[in-house]
Amino acid sequence: MLLRNAFLLMLAALGFCAGFARAGLSPEETAIAEAVDRRVPAATALFERAVNIQSPTENVAGVRAVGELFVAEFRRLGMDARWIDMPAAMKRAGHVVASTPGGKGKRVLMLGHMDTVLSGEPFRREGSIAHGTGTDDMKGGNIVMLLALQALADAGVLKDARVTVMLTGDEEDVGVPLEQSRGPMLELARNSDVLLGFEAAYEGTATIGRRGAGSWTLETTGETGHSSQIFSPVMGNGAIFEAARILDAFQSELAGERYLTINPSVIVGGTTAQMNDIAGSAAGKTNVIAPAAIVRGDIRFISIEQERSTRERMQAIVARHAPRTGATLVFHESYPAMTPTPGNEALLADLDAASRDLGLGGVAALDAAKRGAGDIGFVSHLAPGLDGLGSGGGKNAHAPGEYTEISSLAPMAKRAAVLIHRLGR
Repeated sequence: MLLRNAFLLMLAALGFCAGFARAGLSPEETAIAEAVDRRVPAATALFERAVNIQSPTENVAGVRAVGELFVAEFRRLGMDARWIDMPAAMKRAGHVVASTPGGKGKRVLMLGHMDTVLSGEPFRREGSIAHGTGTDDMKGGNIVMLLALQALADAGVLKDARVTVMLTGDEEDVGVPLEQSRGPMLELARNSDVLLGFEAAYEGTATIGRRGAGSWTLETTGETGHSSQIFSPVMGNGAIFEAARILDAFQSELAGERYLTINPSVIVGGTTAQMNDIAGSAAGKTNVIAPAAIVRGDIRFISIEQERSTRERMQAIVARHAPRTGATLVFHESYPAMTPTPGNEALLADLDAASRDLGLGGVAALDAAKRGAGDIGFVSHLAPGLDGLGSGGGKNAHAPGEYTEISSLAPMAKRAAVLIHRLGR
């Protein structure tokens, strides 16, 4: 609540209802800013429609319906908008891609996503607060993106720009194989000079780095028999103690490294133990040494190098078996990190200048540890980029009670639109 109130006070203090004839803005940029304000009521109505469509990743029809809303809007702007379908076996809706016909300036790729984690909470407005599933992550960001494009079109500059939009249908639960689900994004990024992600904003900041994420499965084994013989040369330590040894070593040897976290999320162990991706079961008696244990968890990292190093050190810990035990550690496909780069910092400086010229204050770099993994990580090695350009002041993403600030839509759209205009000159 304090964060939201601070955001509202910042908006009021900056006087967003004032004119935009500021010293740092060109006449075209002034027209862009004014166009955003005119478009906000219609954009808010579209926001409500988008949120009221249930679109968790697995709801292919719902994700598709959200995409169709935006396809229609992109086409009204004269953009070429199309679907990229995924194979039916992947159970993913596919992606929306839209592009301008222009050939001027830097090639800008704008990234968003249509899917949500949860479903169920409809749009509900309380003053400037928009409640509902997906308001913060990230249907509000998609609206910011659209508002920026609409304002550029109204000012007569979008038609000359080289802008491509990609709205993915599976950011929250990426389809596999990754080559199929993220291949189109990689292809677009290879033909882009700048990447702009519209995930939710933290006020006064933009994202120049965000951590990647990967999951792992640890399985331990041990001798089984009468519990009175545990720790003996014949029976050894058992599978549960071996799992505990490994987890303790992960914490004691790897905790504290900047940007690195390792989280064991679920564990089962006993005479029998089994687990799928998110749930497991086990059985055993207190007088029997457990022969099996399974742990599932994740790691978060800021670079390929940190991920590789962490995997190697975790494997080394696993290999130091306690007496008469065994263990295997398997890493699964990971979500790449967006590693901070000088190119990202230079792009942030451009956004900061645009924001100050608009009278919206400076924009600082958000601490990368405060962001989870995102789509931009798959392509951030190919071009300079920023993320966190979407709606702001929100909370409870991926949880009941999600909301965002409607009053953030206009200022965030103005920042993005002026930045894109300047990149296109």
